[in-house]
Amino acid sequence: MYLLLCLCCSSFSCVALYSWCAYAQVSSGYRIFLVQLGASAVGIIMATIISNINYRSLASLWPFHVAATWGMVLLTFLRIGPFGQSNGTENFSWIGLPFGLSLQPTELAKISFIITFALHISNVKDKINRPKTLLLLLLHMLAPVLLVMLQGDDGTALVFVVIGLVMLFVAGISYKYILSVLGTLVLSSPIWFPYIWNNVLDGYQRNRILVIFFPEEYKGTAYQQDMAKISIGAGELTGRGFFAPEHNYVPEVYNDFIFSYIAEATGFIGSILVILLLLAVIFKTFATAIRAQDKLGSLICVGVSAVFITQTFLNIGMNLSLLPVIGITLPFFSSGGTSVTMMYLSIGVVLSVYRYNKKNIFDE
Repeated sequence: MYLLLCLCCSSFSCVALYSWCAYAQVSSGYRIFLVQLGASAVGIIMATIISNINYRSLASLWPFHVAATWGMVLLTFLRIGPFGQSNGTENFSWIGLPFGLSLQPTELAKISFIITFALHISNVKDKINRPKTLLLLLLHMLAPVLLVMLQGDDGTALVFVVIGLVMLFVAGISYKYILSVLGTLVLSSPIWFPYIWNNVLDGYQRNRILVIFFPEEYKGTAYQQDMAKISIGAGELTGRGFFAPEHNYVPEVYNDFIFSYIAEATGFIGSILVILLLLAVIFKTFATAIRAQDKLGSLICVGVSAVFITQTFLNIGMNLSLLPVIGITLPFFSSGGTSVTMMYLSIGVVLSVYRYNKKNIFDE
C-alpha cells in the first residue's frame, strides 16, 4: 500500500509532465518527461532493493555513504567543468553528467543525514539532555546546514534544519532547552535579525520575502507567483484538462511550480487529490515510526516524514504566494531526477524499517 501511494504520485507527475511537454513544445522535446519516468523507474527498483537490506546495516555503513554523498557535495565547490553547475538557479549545487543530465548531491545527502543523525541520537539514549551530548548533536546538525548554505542553496539548508529539529523533538529534548532557545531568539531579535537581513540575505532573497507582504511594490519579483495564482484559479473545480489547447504561462512550471499546472489542469478536485496522496504517504511513514521497536528505526521514519512535510508545505505555500520562493520541490511531482530518486531511496529505508520490525510468534 505504501509503495502504491508513491507510484500513484509518480504516475500523476508523469502524466502532468508529458502533457506539459506536448503543450509547451520546448526544444528539448519530451526530455523532462523521460527523465522523470526514468528516475521513477530507477527509484522504485532502488527502493525495492533497499527495503530488503536491514536498516541497522545501512546505519552501520555510515562512513561509506557519508563519504560518498558529502564528498560529492564538496566537489560542487570546485566549480570546474561539470562540478558546481547552477542549472539556471542562484546556487551552484549540481554536478553535470553525460547526455545533458545532472546530479544534485545534497538531495542524496538528506537520506544519509537522516540515517546518521538517527544513529547518533539512538546511541546517546537517555543522555540526550546532557549539555555536552546536546551540543555534539547540534554540531552534527549544523555542520551540513552550513555546508549547504555555503553552496548558496538556502532552501535545502532550511529542510536540513527542520529535519534535525523534528528528530530532536521526537527524541525527547527537554522543554527547558526549547523555551530557552525560543526566548533567547525573541529577546535578541533586534540584534540578529538586522544583521541577517543586511549581511546574510542577498537582495533578491529580501525581495522574495517582502513581496509576500507588499505585492504591489514588488511586482517584478511577484511575477512568477502571480502567474501561478492565475493558473490555479483558472482550474476552477474540475480543471481544463491536461491536454487542453491553452494553459497559462508560469516560469519553471514543470519544476517548483508543478502544483499550479496540475491545479489548472485538474482543478480544485485534482489539487486536493495531490495533497491527500502526499498526506497519505506522510501518515504511513509516521505509522511505521510508531510501529518501530527501536529508536533508530523510529527516528529514521520521523526524519523522512519531516522531509515530506517540509517540502510539501513550503512548495504549496510558494505556489499560493503564502511563502517566499526558495526553490523547494514538491515530493514526487516536481521534475528532477535526483529529487525523485532521493524520495524513493527514503521510501526504501522506511520499508526496511517496516520489514525488519515485524514481530513473530517467539517474541514476548
